[in-house]
Amino acid sequence: MTGDIGAAADIATGTLVGRAFEPSAGETHATHTDHSPNGALCLNCGTRLVGEHCHTCGQSAHVHRSLGGIGHEIAHGVFHFEGKIWRTLPLLVLHPGALTRRYVNGERARFVSPLALFLFTVFLMFATIGAVGGEMTKDFIRDERTGKTSDYAREAARARAALNKVEAQQEVAKRAPAKYSGEQLATLDRQASALRTTVRALGVAADMQNGAAYGTVVDLGDFKTGWERLDHGIAKANGNPGLMFYKLQTSAYKYSWGLIPLSVPFMALLFVWRRRHHLYDHAIFVTYSLAFMMLLTIVLIIAGVIGVAEGWIVMAAICVPPVHMFAQLRGAYELRKWSAAWRTVALLTFAFTVLLAFIVLLLLHGLTD
Repeated sequence: MTGDIGAAADIATGTLVGRAFEPSAGETHATHTDHSPNGALCLNCGTRLVGEHCHTCGQSAHVHRSLGGIGHEIAHGVFHFEGKIWRTLPLLVLHPGALTRRYVNGERARFVSPLALFLFTVFLMFATIGAVGGEMTKDFIRDERTGKTSDYAREAARARAALNKVEAQQEVAKRAPAKYSGEQLATLDRQASALRTTVRALGVAADMQNGAAYGTVVDLGDFKTGWERLDHGIAKANGNPGLMFYKLQTSAYKYSWGLIPLSVPFMALLFVWRRRHHLYDHAIFVTYSLAFMMLLTIVLIIAGVIGVAEGWIVMAAICVPPVHMFAQLRGAYELRKWSAAWRTVALLTFAFTVLLAFIVLLLLHGLTD
């Protein structure tokens, strides 16, 4: 119940934050002729009014001063944002290139701005995660599905049996070293080392799913980097992995906007010889694309909750992003199929690089904070 309330609060907050970044151009307002006669002065800047809004600062001639007025402003922000979002979402899903091109070319009033939509989808995605799956930390640390635990146990047993055979061969080699060459001994050592690592990893996985050894599931090792703050953070993460994952989740939520400046330079590289495309164009492309990917994540999470086959979810996660990128590239930059195709491949590589860099930065921030 608490998670549902928190999720609803996140969605409402995301809508209002998105609205705060969304200009009100293109929306109609009722005229307050009784409250704003021509010739009155604007209460904000003192300009003489002509009509229902100040033509200098944009403030409404009629200002609320009641609790009902606060509710009106909230409802106005939410529902006018919704009005634009239903014009934006179909294009974002089906014709992302046309949406991007039209926004860049000046059609701003009809659609939700990229930044407002991005902020809204960030809130919505984390609200969905909180509502249907609980905290990411709990999902990562604990999984009580006994079927998968038994799979790990069976694989661990097989790995231990294989390790016992290799260790038995090593004992024989120690008793009769003349029968084994140096290369054979080295091969046995490598096999034993790999099997020990496998057994340990499967044991950790089983512990994670059983909820056992909660405090030592995540082991970053006791190595020293020479950076005192990072070493201290690694020690804290080993001691309390739940807190570390909670901090990573919170940081991902707070700093998700960082994906935009990280991605724009890579987009610029794809069009470095086309001078008519500017960094602003690439920023609009990236922001709309990220908003779609977050919406796709939300859909896949909900699909998993309602019981859609895992294979379909994986297929959608693999196939939909490149198809959407191709369509957006071709439409936004008016490219031919081949030109859009090779840029899609490059963009997928860049996207993976940016995501990896973002995760590394989150880890560094979480461990050194």
